Amino acid sequence: MNYHAAKAYILHRLKHGLSKRLTYHSLYHTLDVLHVTGELCQLENITPYDTLLLKTAALYHDSGFLIHNKNHEELGCGIAREALTRFGYEPHEIERVCGMIMATKIPQSPQNKLEEIICDADLDYLGRDDFKRIGNTLFQELRTYHVLDTELDWNKLQIQFLSKHAFFTTTNKLRRDTQKQTHLVGLEQWVAEYGINS
Repeated sequence: MNYHAAKAYILHRLKHGLSKRLTYHSLYHTLDVLHVTGELCQLENITPYDTLLLKTAALYHDSGFLIHNKNHEELGCGIAREALTRFGYEPHEIERVCGMIMATKIPQSPQNKLEEIICDADLDYLGRDDFKRIGNTLFQELRTYHVLDTELDWNKLQIQFLSKHAFFTTTNKLRRDTQKQTHLVGLEQWVAEYGINS
């Protein structure tokens, strides 16, 4: 398993192949998820071997956007299966990586501890100080692809999503839940005031 070669390969493809219209699902997002995955592996006492598999999944989890913005998890698994075979990953390791990638599909559906970690890493920003800045990049992307149009629609969508979302790991429940609730309250106040002022 040559993790470093697998990493270099996919980062090069993401850097040069992703559409500039993907303001959220960008190289920055992949690197952010990779960083948080590493943090969570340490804090959740994951073995070095499983950490490498998790980091591989983090690197490839949105690679399907290189092909299309629909069903990108399945497309990303296809890219991972083709690439990781060349980098010495065993078939059972590739299937574990694909399981982690598929777990990030919304609504998230992790089946084990490693899948829980990548799910939390993927949406870690929901409970961070950069929530609004990162959220704005997703709003821009959704507008670009004509998923929604107005800030009101976006904030209603965020309220709906945050209300249903739950972190899986003990680490993120402790370090992100309070801030996530603060963001939710702020959004609810914004929407309520918009209704009064519109």
